[in-house]
Amino acid sequence: MTRAGADDGGLDLEGWEGLVVLASGNSWDDTWLSDKHLALHLSTTTPVLFVDPAMSVLTPLRKPALRRGRAPRLRRIAPGLVRLTPVTVPGITRPVLREVGEWVTRRAIARAVRRLGGEPRALIVGSLDDVFDACPTAVKILYGTDDWSAGADILGLSAASLRRREARQLGKADLAVAVSDVIADRWAAPGRVIEIIPNGCDTERFAAVDTAVPAADVTLPAPIAGFIGHLSERIDLTMLEAVADTGASLLLVGPRQLTFDLDRVGALLERPNVQWVGAQPFESLPSYLRQISVGLTPYTDSEFNRASHPLKTLEYLAAGRPAVVSDLPSTRRIPPGLVDIASSPAQFAELTLRALRAEPDRDAAARRAAYAQRQSWASRAADFAALIERRSSGSAR
Repeated sequence: MTRAGADDGGLDLEGWEGLVVLASGNSWDDTWLSDKHLALHLSTTTPVLFVDPAMSVLTPLRKPALRRGRAPRLRRIAPGLVRLTPVTVPGITRPVLREVGEWVTRRAIARAVRRLGGEPRALIVGSLDDVFDACPTAVKILYGTDDWSAGADILGLSAASLRRREARQLGKADLAVAVSDVIADRWAAPGRVIEIIPNGCDTERFAAVDTAVPAADVTLPAPIAGFIGHLSERIDLTMLEAVADTGASLLLVGPRQLTFDLDRVGALLERPNVQWVGAQPFESLPSYLRQISVGLTPYTDSEFNRASHPLKTLEYLAAGRPAVVSDLPSTRRIPPGLVDIASSPAQFAELTLRALRAEPDRDAAARRAAYAQRQSWASRAADFAALIERRSSGSAR
């Protein structure tokens, strides 16, 4: 058995043939998003190297949750799944230093691939980082989890710069996978292959919500309307305020963007019928959803959100919960009757109150859960694996 050096923690290097490299736009230790779910489920059938975005040596000082990612840089985190954390210089959001970070990432991927035993079957890139040339591979896939250029204001970057980087990525990729029709339509061009694979759901975890131990720190009286997610500029705060105005119990679970409308968010959190429990580990979310009678997805009607495919709505449905959601294109993909769609704050509050007052409906809960089950991350990973197989074998058109 071959063993690697000190920077990979004695990783067993056998059995990594047919590797898929997934260069993520989010750290493994950050919020659970599409890239992480895909890597976990894809690794059950094919070995996966998950690559964090290049991390500055100073990043853990700002994000303590990422301190564990500093060493070892290459390590196995599950059977068939290894993680690589490139470490680079501070200031990587600046153009020149960003290019240094991308060079560091390409070099780290190439070195990790050599250690793991040869040419990968596929390189999936879930960001605008220039890493497609890191190593030879049978197929290069751009994974569009968000409309990056539409999120220029959220990211604090130039829209023109993001569009140029996006065009470069599309030019280097053999094909692109988008999570929504909106992204696919915008990327469409003669000769360019665009596949649509929507976000999925960890159905096994959320199907067990009603047997989970209820979160002990929730103090609101039932029934409770709940939002699980990031309190950020993507959220329609007016919709949450309208729900709170009804007097209904409102539970907020997730991190808070400190630059997001401080006065209004602070005032909302001070209301007696509103409780915010902060960021919680993904593994603990079923305990909080156990306390929630109605799930809320209050997104603003922005260009960025119109291209999104919210994971939280599927998680509510997997738990059998009624869901009140903003009117977005991704919402219209869900069969009629499974969610309540609101186009205004007043309607959002009205539908939430109606759902809270309704008698439990086991048949409706079963229909919601059955739909979510068909949208599982296991199914999405199988779609990716089939796509890779077709492209790498040369049989795709």
